[in-house]
Amino acid sequence: MTAPESSRRPRTRAQGPRLARRAAAGAPGLLVLLLLLVLWELGSRGGWLPIRFFPPVTAILATFARVLADGALPAHLGMTLLRMAAGGVLAGLVGVGLGLLMGYVQGLHRALRPLVEFLRPMPPVAVLPALILLLGIGERMKVAVIAFGCVWPILLNTVDGVRGVHPILLEVARNFRFSHGATLRKIVFPAALPQIMAGLRVSLAIAFILALVSEMVGATSGLGFFIIFAQRSFRVGEMYAGMVLLAITGYALNAGFLWVEGRVLAWHRESAGAVAV
Repeated sequence: MTAPESSRRPRTRAQGPRLARRAAAGAPGLLVLLLLLVLWELGSRGGWLPIRFFPPVTAILATFARVLADGALPAHLGMTLLRMAAGGVLAGLVGVGLGLLMGYVQGLHRALRPLVEFLRPMPPVAVLPALILLLGIGERMKVAVIAFGCVWPILLNTVDGVRGVHPILLEVARNFRFSHGATLRKIVFPAALPQIMAGLRVSLAIAFILALVSEMVGATSGLGFFIIFAQRSFRVGEMYAGMVLLAITGYALNAGFLWVEGRVLAWHRESAGAVAV
């Protein structure tokens, strides 16, 4: 038996207990959620909750299945995800690119830090009127507000990750006569990647929220538009159906990102474990 095979086999056997522990850890939260849904169902049907505003959970799920089957919800969700992707990619390119340069070049960091600190605390919703004035109420405005809100956690985490690179690694790059581009690509970026991924995960939730908010202002498509239009039309069941899909989508996006992060940073965890041993 070769060494790589022997090192892989214990890890495979450990997957079962690890999954069982995760399921056991998530069981209390699932039970609390189910209990709240049962209380909602009983309260609505028993008259303890106003059925006009709190229809039974079973009725909401039936409405959810209906609008999902007729294609209305999937089409709106697709538009929301498309806007999220456009704004998120733009924020990622600007945040990671500028963050690498700001963290690596001290003069650029000193020059841009006051501007970043001035713009960063500004709520993205507060810039909506200016963006509507400049870009109108079309797709460009929605993508811009998503990018504005998402860029800051990516930028700041990237800067901190770059500035936290161990000086010995930079010294090794200088000894091997790496160019600045090669140092950023081969040394700085991999070392800062864990913090970059943390910033991307935070920005994912922000992008989802801002996509929904922007769709509630002057939009004719998207999950946010679907929910606010149902609320204004007093179609409460459809409003809650949109919120159910919103919750499922948010959970799926977070789980998918964690899956990608686990594989992108697998080398980092393995190296950290080897150092600890």
